[in-house]
Amino acid sequence: MRGTPRAGWQRTVESQGLVFGTPARDGAGDSRNYWDESVFYEFDMDEVLALEAQVEVLHSMCLKAVENVILTERYADFGIPEWAWGPIEESWKRQDPHVYGRFDLRYDGRRPAKLLEYNADTPTSLLEAAVVQWYWFQDTAPDKRSWDEGGYDQWNSLHEALVARWGEIRNVIPASELHFTWSGADATGEDHVTTGYLQETAAEAGFDTVGLPIEDIGWDHDLKTFVDLEDAPINSVFKLYPWEWILEDDFGKRVVESIPATTWIEPLWKAILSNKAILAVLWEMYPDHPNLLPAFIDSPGFLTEYVKKPKLGREGANLTIVDAGRETATGGVYGAEGYVYQMFDPLPEFDGYRPVIGAWVVGDESAGIGIRETSGLITDDGAAFIPHRITPKGTTAS
Repeated sequence: MRGTPRAGWQRTVESQGLVFGTPARDGAGDSRNYWDESVFYEFDMDEVLALEAQVEVLHSMCLKAVENVILTERYADFGIPEWAWGPIEESWKRQDPHVYGRFDLRYDGRRPAKLLEYNADTPTSLLEAAVVQWYWFQDTAPDKRSWDEGGYDQWNSLHEALVARWGEIRNVIPASELHFTWSGADATGEDHVTTGYLQETAAEAGFDTVGLPIEDIGWDHDLKTFVDLEDAPINSVFKLYPWEWILEDDFGKRVVESIPATTWIEPLWKAILSNKAILAVLWEMYPDHPNLLPAFIDSPGFLTEYVKKPKLGREGANLTIVDAGRETATGGVYGAEGYVYQMFDPLPEFDGYRPVIGAWVVGDESAGIGIRETSGLITDDGAAFIPHRITPKGTTAS
């Protein structure tokens, strides 16, 4: 749908914390604002309810896949160092607490959604989905009636769900102080913004919070514990920093040795769930499931048209699409850990752009969506964020 941008929208979204990514250029070279409210997507409630159910089924399947990997000790397929295998199993058996994740889905409004990947460890675009698009909806909805009263709505309970989830975690970890950390090497500032927003939701749930870059976390050799810039012990920490990076060096060994005395969120067992090898395990466990695409580890199997994805790749880097004998590839630094081959199912195209649905899970429940859109075949870090709304009862989404 075409929309009319609000007067002064740039200042508005910046005041809401969106201070990165404008403008953006996607992999096809198309330049546009990262936040683009000149267009939006509409869904009807039946679509939303169906997608919500599919997301929760996918999440349940993913948890069963993690258990399968641990029981069969398939860590080598995931490129996980052997010294971390035992601690991952222990983390899973303890049910170390998790907060959130984001499914990236192909959805065209006609077929069931197809899982492209699950970012279960360090998903971003959270502030945009939880806050910025909600205020856009409040400002632009044709009327102010609730959906039950015949008005519009938005699939978005993210903020409330996050606060509630932090409240649940506060009841199961001993520390009332929770540190939040990100990498200061992220030049875009996106990780810092996402971490800052999560810190706000945890504070709303009653935690005392402290934020600092992961590079500033220290180690007290006498106390054998991590410390912050005030030399205060870190007993619980949320990290927007991938487990695969943590496990690369001696810092990671100290992190793993600190568990469970120190609580790390997202938990160590998500090193399995955030790895694209999980796509192949899912296909083995649930062949021909309507929400899955065929996927294989380290070879294309029976596939002739496929996407070759590095197991630990991020933001569309090092992807190769093989389609009718043609190849489309992106550059990057990933792939030494091996690849997953997933059937190529092109994203649907609307007015020259291709959307990916980012479906959020908080705890174990679906909590809303965000949409990233690109003019190319590959959704990368230059893809624009597009808001959405739900049509009133008795109408059909356009």
